[in-house]
Amino acid sequence: MLDPEVMERIAARRAELDGLEPQLVKHLSEVRAERDELAVAQEVWQRMSEQVADERAEAGSPVVQVAGRAVRLVPDRGSGWASPRCRRNTSAS
Repeated sequence: MLDPEVMERIAARRAELDGLEPQLVKHLSEVRAERDELAVAQEVWQRMSEQVADERAEAGSPVVQVAGRAVRLVPDRGSGWASPRCRRNTSAS
């Protein structure tokens, strides 16, 4: 004693899903391809970052991490260095 309306609804839903399947398969394929491309881009970026860090280290400019970002340290100026603009006027007026 199956209800014909229930059977119709089941058949309609199966037909709907059968129609969606090719679209979903295509979309899944596109998502996987993009994910693979991003993985390759991430590896290239990592290698380039390491290479730049190595080159900077060889050049003598230390790079440190500050708040998660690479920052180049600026060496202190010598103790006798002072720009005329930076000197304080110590004479009393």
